[in-house]
Amino acid sequence: IYNYPEQLFKDGGVMAIEHSDFDGTERLAAVLGADIVSTFENPGETKLGHCKRISEMMIGEDKVIKFSGCDQNEACTIVLRGASTHILDEAERSLHDALAVLYQTVTDTRVCYGGGATEMAMSAAVMEEVKNVPGKESAAVEAFARALQQIPMILADNAGFDSQELVGQLKAAHARGHHTHGLEFVEGGVADMEKLGIMESFRSKMSQLCSAAEAAEMIIRVDDIIKNAPRQRDGGM
Repeated sequence: IYNYPEQLFKDGGVMAIEHSDFDGTERLAAVLGADIVSTFENPGETKLGHCKRISEMMIGEDKVIKFSGCDQNEACTIVLRGASTHILDEAERSLHDALAVLYQTVTDTRVCYGGGATEMAMSAAVMEEVKNVPGKESAAVEAFARALQQIPMILADNAGFDSQELVGQLKAAHARGHHTHGLEFVEGGVADMEKLGIMESFRSKMSQLCSAAEAAEMIIRVDDIIKNAPRQRDGGM
């Protein structure tokens, strides 16, 4: 922005943002409900955006402009802060995964119970089916059922609780017919996921199961590994 137009804006009480990239301008137009124009030839046909508050704030060592109370709210900015680049990368990956699951849930609104309740119910159903599978295949089916039980075990370990104790309680609850019960980690016990509202995306759960089963099948199909000897460098090294 040249000095003279900036002075005219300032005299008219108009704040101008310099060095705004086009992606940021598009998002800003989306949240404000405004049109993007390159000339002032038809000001009457231009739709102006609106927000309740514009403020400047510091994030770290950078100054950013914050728009609050926007009309459309079709976009937003999420600020991630961390002590290192590794932590920021991990936070960004986790946020991306969460948004992807949220998108899948909006697309397909079917949900299943969380807290390991779904895996434990599937494991019990697979173990029941083992009785009808003859021969060596029954061992593979039984192993698949045990693998499903590892999900609540991992959840309990990550939460810092006794996984063996909690999974044992969860097995007993499902044996009594409480198939909506799963692990909750506020008190560290077994609770009704339906009452607590702890749900998972059905589409995401199906994708996880199919990917894990396909990966396990690929590993099982590998019957031998051929490893080439390392190439000798010049000079006998």
